Amino acid sequence: MSSATATASHRSEPSRPSEASDASRGDADLAALGAVLAEPARARMLLALGDGRALAASVLASEAGVAPSTASGHRNRLVDAGLLSVLPQGRHRYYRLAGPQVGELLEALSRVAPAAPVRSLRQGTQAEALRSARTCYDHLAGRLGVAVFGALLDAGHVVGGDGTHDPLAARADRLSAPGHDIDYRLTPSGRSALADLGVELPRSDALRYCVDWSEQRHHVSGATGRALAARLLELRWIRRADKGRAVFVTDLGRRELARTLGVSPA
Repeated sequence: MSSATATASHRSEPSRPSEASDASRGDADLAALGAVLAEPARARMLLALGDGRALAASVLASEAGVAPSTASGHRNRLVDAGLLSVLPQGRHRYYRLAGPQVGELLEALSRVAPAAPVRSLRQGTQAEALRSARTCYDHLAGRLGVAVFGALLDAGHVVGGDGTHDPLAARADRLSAPGHDIDYRLTPSGRSALADLGVELPRSDALRYCVDWSEQRHHVSGATGRALAARLLELRWIRRADKGRAVFVTDLGRRELARTLGVSPA
């Protein structure tokens, strides 16, 4: 190889970050993220997408309570911050959370953020609905999510723990976050019970879980949690609220959840 060729080859190689540049990186810039979340319209957009669905730009503008022209700038800011992703569909553009980590962020913030003032009966009802049953990105949370997981444990369909969160004994677990301390597993009877409901289960019997922020107990997450929530929606045992992350148990679901899993929703 000639000197000129070697030089050109060297220049064409992508530069690699040096150890010095890695060492020079500072702490997480929470202030930058806070600036993005500090705008109420952007916060309302994130909450509207908290159930994992993708919404059209016009719908997000309505959720945020701003004009479409104003909403465009807010959406772009959320995309640039890595909080939203864009799904082009023909001439339309749909927006969704950039991943489950953003849903986890919303759950964590919901725990520490002050409650918004309730100025109407409707607002109070919505707040109670979120605590009763909601989606945590793509799986069930709130009292319903905890009750379903508790019923699986009581029936011996899941083993490994008792579904409770003890902050004094926790090592890595914390509220409003995926759990790591306990190795839950689906038993043969649990796999059979969920399969009988038509839940498309992953091959692994390992179960992921989250520590529920409102109930301070565990609810099932991961692939099994996602498949279970999707199946209950498909069976119309639960239905989504028109807006937000709340879900409601239908009359059919109330009967069938009690019959099949021993769950008695409040």
